[in-house]
Amino acid sequence: MNVKELIEQLQDMNPEAEVHFAYGYGDHWRTTVAPAASRVFQGQVQYSEYHRMDKMVEDEDDDSYEETGDYRTDVRRVVIID
Repeated sequence: MNVKELIEQLQDMNPEAEVHFAYGYGDHWRTTVAPAASRVFQGQVQYSEYHRMDKMVEDEDDDSYEETGDYRTDVRRVVIID
């Protein structure tokens, strides 16, 4: 999903509704939890083979930059809902 698609979907929602995000908790019962979202920000991610999904990359993480100071091609800038 990109920001444009998110905006399109949100246009039909109640603007006073709370915002939560859902994910599988990873417990025995396969519970899906939905904590409240507290902020929206731009961040960096890269795919993690260990987690089999994207993980956050911090700005000060030396591994996120090439020797030239540019972001590595596998590091992507994204919008994050936290």
